[in-house]
Amino acid sequence: MKPHYLLLFSALFMAGTVNAQSMLKGTVYESGKSIRMPNVFIRDDNNKKQITITDDKGNFSINVETGHTLIFESPGYVSDTLYITNLAPKRIEMVTKTIALRQVDITSTRQSFDAHREYPEVYTKSKVYPLSPSSWFSKDARDARRLKKYFKREEEERHIDEVFNATYVESLVPLRGQELENFMTLYRPTYAFLKNNNGQSLTVYINDSYKKFMNLPADQRTLPKLTNTGVKLSDQ
Repeated sequence: MKPHYLLLFSALFMAGTVNAQSMLKGTVYESGKSIRMPNVFIRDDNNKKQITITDDKGNFSINVETGHTLIFESPGYVSDTLYITNLAPKRIEMVTKTIALRQVDITSTRQSFDAHREYPEVYTKSKVYPLSPSSWFSKDARDARRLKKYFKREEEERHIDEVFNATYVESLVPLRGQELENFMTLYRPTYAFLKNNNGQSLTVYINDSYKKFMNLPADQRTLPKLTNTGVKLSDQ
């Protein structure tokens, strides 16, 4: 084999080895259970281009370097971080959450989120082309389509947060503190409802929901207490 071909082969081999060594794999579970969680959004806080989402069995793989931090996010669960000290397979356990009104500034909302601007490559990879089998069946394309659905759901949840906020609800019903938190969790409207109704309809909805809430037995007006306060992130 000629020297320059040998050099090229060695370079390609080393590049492939480095890439394989940076791949982190793991599985995400609901905390304290054996339930695997699909569609958990995972991003490298140190490298914006490295994002992924768990598959139908809760499994994930992502290119990441030691010293970087991964963020795990899923609607209805506490978001948390994993500092990468090694590339051993990880078992992630995510904990459900309530809206925790007492622990946040009720006048604030989550930061604006424009997935098209922040992750344009996801929308490019999610496109399907009739004459391109890889756009239908490749892992990158399938992951991109699932990420696109996740971003859509995230945008909808943020819109609900903006409209159905504590300040507005407090102006309509005489609930405060834990009772307000319980009420807003139990009667959180859907995005479809807000999209197809105006402010007057939302006011009627909140007042009607308040009457239903007060007619519930006392034990049904409370939320189950969490037995955990965070996300357990551990090496397998």
